[in-house]
Amino acid sequence: MYTFVTLLKIRFLLKDLTLILLAAGSSTRFENSVKKQWLRIAEEPLWSFVTDNFDKTQLFENIIITAHPDEVTFMHNYTSAKVIEGGQTRQQSLKNALSYVKTKHVLISDIARCCIDIELINSLIQNRDKAECIVPFLKANDTIVYEDETIDRSNIKRIQTPQLSLTSALIKSLHTKEEFTDESSAIVAAGFKRYFIQGCEDAHKITYIQDLKHIKCLRAPSNTTLVGNGFDVHEFEDNKEMFLGGVKIESDFGFKAHSDGDVAIHSLIDALLGAAGMGDIGMLFPDNDNRYKGIDSKELLALTVLKLHQFGFIINNADITIVAETPRLANYKDEIRKVLSKILKIKPIKLNIKATTTEKLGFVGRKEGVAVMSNATLNYYNWMEN
Repeated sequence: MYTFVTLLKIRFLLKDLTLILLAAGSSTRFENSVKKQWLRIAEEPLWSFVTDNFDKTQLFENIIITAHPDEVTFMHNYTSAKVIEGGQTRQQSLKNALSYVKTKHVLISDIARCCIDIELINSLIQNRDKAECIVPFLKANDTIVYEDETIDRSNIKRIQTPQLSLTSALIKSLHTKEEFTDESSAIVAAGFKRYFIQGCEDAHKITYIQDLKHIKCLRAPSNTTLVGNGFDVHEFEDNKEMFLGGVKIESDFGFKAHSDGDVAIHSLIDALLGAAGMGDIGMLFPDNDNRYKGIDSKELLALTVLKLHQFGFIINNADITIVAETPRLANYKDEIRKVLSKILKIKPIKLNIKATTTEKLGFVGRKEGVAVMSNATLNYYNWMEN
């Protein structure tokens, strides 16, 4: 194990180093509603956990994280590292990140390879002058059959990340339409050299959900309950259909709004986003975006639930209070509960609907509009239960 003094010596050997962490993937092979980069380690997302562990080595002048465009803003709340938009492929994400790199060397790793081995990083740095790309690998221990032919396993190398590259060589190597699954393959295809070093057996990569069983450095997610509240009002508009809580209400007027004006769903969305620390409905679905003009608010709620699940949250329960002098809602509460609980993917008992008045006080009492207050609680998805 390396002491702090040894780490300082390693840092002195290579001050000119940037770290790129690739976290923009869609996690399609993970086959779970939660994206693997958002699995919680205690309360931290996996990508943040990995970033912090790299940062603690104090080896990097800069850290750059590639993210899905929809996740960049939220990720900024977790880290001081530079978060940029990734591309459609790993290689495009890498090219986007390299445009920000000013250092001579760059270390590139995938968020999915989450257990950081400081000895491996030291070995990469110590061998940096032996080729344009330094690559960790593992030997193949099992018999290897390729297209029904047994091949010599001594010639097989299982390539790992992180990989250390000469920045200028890597940038030149990626000026191609050909897609590569790692940096060293691009380096070699461009006529540069790679140098192999011994990899780490414990550096497992999370590709499928069952891979989590082999990752030793991860802690269980926190059982903290997160609480959020939402409040919204909409005034009435004549000659418009009224939708409240996802249910059509018999009325001669509806709500003035950019969308269908479902004030109950809007309040609920704000409560959910508040519990997750994800801002408010206006940030997620801005009212100057024509995509949402006149949209059914149930669609907005479904998109919110999907995003919450992708970010590692589980909806626990919600409580909605509708404040209205008109229309009368007693006969609609059960239907609202059924409709919304289905979208939230919770049992109806976990969603409470209340309706009250203001005793004829204020704009609600004057029958000018409706106000809704909502509360919601979330928990982190417990991936250890799979």
